[in-house]
Amino acid sequence: METTTDRPVILIADDHAQNVELLEAYLSDLDCDILTAFDGEETLRVVRERKPDLVLLDVMMPRVSGFEVCRTIRSDPDPTTSSTLILIVTALNEAADFERGVQAGTDDFLTKPVNKVELLCRVKSLLRVRHLKDQLDRTLAYLSEVEATSRGRG
Repeated sequence: METTTDRPVILIADDHAQNVELLEAYLSDLDCDILTAFDGEETLRVVRERKPDLVLLDVMMPRVSGFEVCRTIRSDPDPTTSSTLILIVTALNEAADFERGVQAGTDDFLTKPVNKVELLCRVKSLLRVRHLKDQLDRTLAYLSEVEATSRGRG
């Protein structure tokens, strides 16, 4: 059973081990669990199995591109998977690349080389959004339950 004290889970998906290590080091001060994946197929498998709160997603990966990973996550029938927060972290920086990311369903972008302060600000902000959405969902479920119970008595 999940509680509100669960640590957030962040998946770092990048085919270059040095990039993964750098992002892990940057995130080491956050109270979170970090998972890793090194290609698009592995990323999709980890997202489905482990349900991370946030994916730091490289675009140029083998087997399945980051854009396709993003589209696949967004179209997943499981709402827990499809609502996964995605932060694209890429060396691509053309307007068309950002547009493709938005069309694929990303929540935010960071360009490489990654600035530690900017990364931490974006990650904290996205995790705060996730926490607030989860709180809202629980509140709405509770209100729905209260409403159903009161209708049953009346």
